[in-house]
Amino acid sequence: MSNIEDIRRFYARLMAANAASSDPRLEEVFASVPREAFLGPGPWTVIAGNAKITTPSAEPAHIYQNVLVTLDAEKGINNGEPFLHAMWIGKLAPRPGEAVTHIGAGSGYYTALLATLVSPGGTVAAFELDDQMAELARRNLEAYGNATVVHGDAVTSPLPPSDIIYVNAGVVAPPAGWLRALRPGGRMIFPWRPAESIPFAVMVTHREKGFACHPFMRSWFIPCVGASAIPPAAKIPTREEATRSRSVWLIEDRQPDSTATAILGEVWFSSDPVHAGDNG
Repeated sequence: MSNIEDIRRFYARLMAANAASSDPRLEEVFASVPREAFLGPGPWTVIAGNAKITTPSAEPAHIYQNVLVTLDAEKGINNGEPFLHAMWIGKLAPRPGEAVTHIGAGSGYYTALLATLVSPGGTVAAFELDDQMAELARRNLEAYGNATVVHGDAVTSPLPPSDIIYVNAGVVAPPAGWLRALRPGGRMIFPWRPAESIPFAVMVTHREKGFACHPFMRSWFIPCVGASAIPPAAKIPTREEATRSRSVWLIEDRQPDSTATAILGEVWFSSDPVHAGDNG
C-alpha cells in the first residue's frame, strides 16, 4: 500500500519546481488539495500523447504525476496538465484577499488550488458551461467556502470585478468584458488561438495606462464556446506577429494603428508595450 501523503508531497515539490515560483505556498496547496477528490471514482483514464491508458487500480498514487486525466472523453474534457497549471498559477501569483474568476472550471481541481491561495479573504467565481461538469464542481468544492460555481456562459455573462481571471478554454481573443472586469493591477492568463497554427498562452496585466500582454508559451485547450470564431474583418496575426504582441487594447479606448499585430472584434493587439503616456 502506498503512502499517499509522501506521494502527494513529492508531486507538490515537482509542481513547485516546474513553476519556478518564489511563493512557498504553491507547493503547500498542491500537497494539501487531493487531486483524486476531483476526478470521480477510479480506475482513471490518463492521456499519454495520442494514447489513452487506464490506471491499474483506483489507487490515487497513479494520478500524482504530470498526466492528463479524462473527465468526459466524448466531449474532450480532461483535468488538465498539472505542470502547465502550476506554471500558470505561479505566474499569476495569487495573494490572500484577491478576487479570482475561473473560466472553464471543469470539475474544480484548479479552482480549489486558487481558492486556497487567495484565502483568507479572497474569493473564486468559477464559471462552467457544461451542466454535468458544473454540478460535479459544485459538489467537489463544497468544502471550499470561498469558491462559488456559476453554471453559465462567461462570454455573455458579466464577470465580477477581478484581480485574476484564469481562462481554461481557447479563445480567438479575450472578450472585451473580460478586460473590463480586470481591476487595476489585475492579471489574466488565457489560451490564445487566433489561428490553427498559433496556440499561445498569454499573460495580460492591467497597467495604469493600458493592458500589457506577454505570449509566453505554447498551449492548447478545447475551444471556448462563443469566443472561438473569427470575427468579421479580422486581422489574423502570423505566428511571428502573435509572438511580438506586447499590449492589448479595447477599440473603444484606442483605435488600431500601424503597430497592430491582430485586430479581432472589439479588441486588438499591438507590438508596442504599454507606455506611460498611453490612454487606456
